Amino acid sequence: MIAVAASLELEAEVVAALATVIDPELDQPITDLGFVRSIRIDDAGVTVHLRLPTSFCAPNFAYLMASDAVDALRRVPGVGAVSVLLDDHHDSDKINAGLAANAGYVGTFGNEADQDLDELRRTFQRKAHTAAMERCVMALLRSTGKTIEELPGLTLWHLPGGPQKDALLRRRTDIGLGIRPEDLVLVDDEGVPVPPEAAPLRLRFAKAVRISVEGNAHFCRGLLKTRYDDEPLATRITNTRRSR
Repeated sequence: MIAVAASLELEAEVVAALATVIDPELDQPITDLGFVRSIRIDDAGVTVHLRLPTSFCAPNFAYLMASDAVDALRRVPGVGAVSVLLDDHHDSDKINAGLAANAGYVGTFGNEADQDLDELRRTFQRKAHTAAMERCVMALLRSTGKTIEELPGLTLWHLPGGPQKDALLRRRTDIGLGIRPEDLVLVDDEGVPVPPEAAPLRLRFAKAVRISVEGNAHFCRGLLKTRYDDEPLATRITNTRRSR
């Protein structure tokens, strides 16, 4: 019974680790998006298969998510050997070989590596922050009757607690912004306060970013469902450590 309980705990930790891996463009966990096709846990370790909505999803996005999955799983205590495989992508063989060899993005793609992954990650983290800020601000305007003119003085303390605020705080942390109660909400990606006269334009821009992110996520979910209509989108989990 102790071994079974430990095995189930490990399984939960593996799933939780994968839930920390975010699609950089869609700003959602790969577990929620249905990108984790299967998880196999055995005495040797864990093997995870990933899938994407199309075979031609950007290789840098694909590699980033697969690499992040490897890193997340390796942090799970007692997990053993970690193998992450990307299925049905035009660069699957190259990405899977690079991950297995710990070659890194440049080592995997060589001259084809068109952009530094850290800069790619930062680009989409900034977009995620902008979208999260807009959600919080607009929710506050709707619930309190505040005006846009009052927004430049809005601090994190003024935002009600809840999932939207939690998401904003995480996104601010990701890009190095403060999360003290007195920190201003309406700031640019560098933390510079938005002037009162620029607040309406900043909000319109933020709304466009948020709609783009949400629209892309909806579109990708539909593509994934269409592509894999012959199998459930829920993750298949096989855990042979349970049977011991």
